[in-house]
Amino acid sequence: MKHPSGVVAALLVAPTAIYARASSAEERPVEIVVRGESKIERLNDSALAVQVLDTSEAKKQSADLGELLSRASGISVRREGGLGASMRLSLNGATDDQVRVFLDGVPLEFVGYSFGVANVPVNLLDRVEVYRGVVPIRFGADALGGAINLVGDEGIDGTHAAGSYQAGSFGTQRLTLSVRTHDEPTGFFTRASAFHDRADNDYAIDVDWPNELGRPEPLRVRRFHDAYRAAGANVEAGFVKRPWARRLIARAFFTDREKELQNGLVLTLPYGDVESRQTRAGGSLRYFDVFSRAVALDVVAGHALSLTRFVNPDRCRYDWAGQCIREVTDGDPTDYLTTERTFFVRANLEWMIAPEHSLRLSAAPTTTLVAGDERAGPDPNDGDDRRLSTVVGGVEHRLTLFDDRLENLVFAKGYVQAVRANKYVGDIAVSRDRMRLLSGVGDSLRYRFTPWLLGKASYEWATRLPSLDEVFGDGLLTLANLELRPERSHNANLGLSAAFEHPAGTFRGELNGFLRDFRELILLVRSQDLSIYQNVFGARALGIEAGASWASPGELLTLTANATELEFRNSESEGTFGAFEGDRIPNRPYFMMNASARLLLRDAVVTRDELSLTWAARYVHEFFRSWESIGQRDLKEVVPAQTLHDLVLVYEVRGKAVVISNSAEIQNLMDAKAYDFFGVQKPGRAYFHKVSMRF
Repeated sequence: MKHPSGVVAALLVAPTAIYARASSAEERPVEIVVRGESKIERLNDSALAVQVLDTSEAKKQSADLGELLSRASGISVRREGGLGASMRLSLNGATDDQVRVFLDGVPLEFVGYSFGVANVPVNLLDRVEVYRGVVPIRFGADALGGAINLVGDEGIDGTHAAGSYQAGSFGTQRLTLSVRTHDEPTGFFTRASAFHDRADNDYAIDVDWPNELGRPEPLRVRRFHDAYRAAGANVEAGFVKRPWARRLIARAFFTDREKELQNGLVLTLPYGDVESRQTRAGGSLRYFDVFSRAVALDVVAGHALSLTRFVNPDRCRYDWAGQCIREVTDGDPTDYLTTERTFFVRANLEWMIAPEHSLRLSAAPTTTLVAGDERAGPDPNDGDDRRLSTVVGGVEHRLTLFDDRLENLVFAKGYVQAVRANKYVGDIAVSRDRMRLLSGVGDSLRYRFTPWLLGKASYEWATRLPSLDEVFGDGLLTLANLELRPERSHNANLGLSAAFEHPAGTFRGELNGFLRDFRELILLVRSQDLSIYQNVFGARALGIEAGASWASPGELLTLTANATELEFRNSESEGTFGAFEGDRIPNRPYFMMNASARLLLRDAVVTRDELSLTWAARYVHEFFRSWESIGQRDLKEVVPAQTLHDLVLVYEVRGKAVVISNSAEIQNLMDAKAYDFFGVQKPGRAYFHKVSMRF
């Protein structure tokens, strides 16, 4: 969707300004602001190794949650294409399931968003908490390298609603709606939200394709089988602020997703009829209360049902024009249905022993039942049943001293995982069982040297239990491995942060060093047409990240920048990868930079409005696709260095009852070629327009 450059600002400002003039007809009221420490500031100032990302500005823009995370130091979000594409999230060297993702403290897949954190609508979130290496016990998580907690709307009082609509290039449309209301006399509370996303993802890419003589030649084509659609809703109802409960809320959700698949790991062979589909539904009940002003209990329990279908008719071979160039007569069609039922509990009990001491206990049992069925095979009744049960528990002691200048959290965790698999061959079931018990410890320390300077240090002997797919395979090309061992890691962080106000503006800075010493890392090992997950090597990640920001008085101009340098190398001297000891782990970026500048004008057209122009840039240094010690350096395949620029113009006006914002955004401003995985090209220059309203 292209806007003539001469009228973009008018399109943004005019409709909103009409409403603004009507709203500001009366005399502007006098504002009295009483400011306390926000939840974001409290978390950033705690002993936890956490960075909190505010979504207030991101809600006005078209950039999705993946972009917001990519702009934070130490995080890399790589995707195989546009909206809805497969993604890989890395945090200080830890990747994929090694980093756990939650929504309000519940694993993301248990609340409907199993299609990747990057695709969660940012307009339904209040903030994002990024925990580096050391994960609080309250999440009940077996995370190896950290966790990300998405926090939704935490407001309770009054009646409020919000909505946003975004449209733009490549057939992209995104819609979000939310509403909440609270009846104070009875304490009854209800909240509902919904979203709908769709994209054609028909952007242009460059491929090598055989000509009439069968010789590959460069060709500019458009993706033709990469569409994405996702929709979902959740409803909450219950009681808040009652004598018998601070919160007692039931929640139900439903999400549905469809994704066409255009290609495999590389662009050599386009697909024309391969699709994946997923439907999730479930519910939960949450109870929170404080007893005798010293004991707090927070419990959430729920159930989630997931149906995932992978369809590959394997009837044709396609060219990049979307034409079937050859029918397949000996193909092996696939129609595989996976059914997952998950039952989970997250319970936290906190006891405030004294003002300086508190004790927390946590327990998080989870059981997932999995059944797979190949419906296109010779015997559609053959299948398998699998069960994976885990319990993650912990105890934590919090100590504050010296008038809260020092805070220390020491904790211990325990892990139990039980696996049962039944493979049916005809009417015969072959069963295999396995159980593992492990433990871990950690500590987080914060000391406030001055009112504006903080020091933090943290450590955890962390564990990640093998996931469903790793243990059981996918029922198709990935075999099961019930003997898979958990991944372990020594995680350490050391950092300083500063924040102070000066007549020249507000300054913030952060410097962190980190170590991740991974053991028994799990890797997908391929052999001809089949694959299997195995514990194959150890690796060590040593890195440093730095970030700084400055805001002028009145926030007229805000500048931010951060950079991450990562030495992530193979530390295995024996076995499959012993020959590559000391090499960088392949296909992982190791140097990244982000920068942004925001110009803000208040009362630009009418009173109580804001007009802002933001430029954001990201640089990723080139990295090898395979082990760096193999072959000649100048002949190695690399993912090239990339610098991407985004530009967004936002106009917002605050009326008495409604806040309206309009934005126009250009992503990949310079139309640079961008790659993340094995040469799969990402979208070029794209245009988006977004309207958001809050009541």
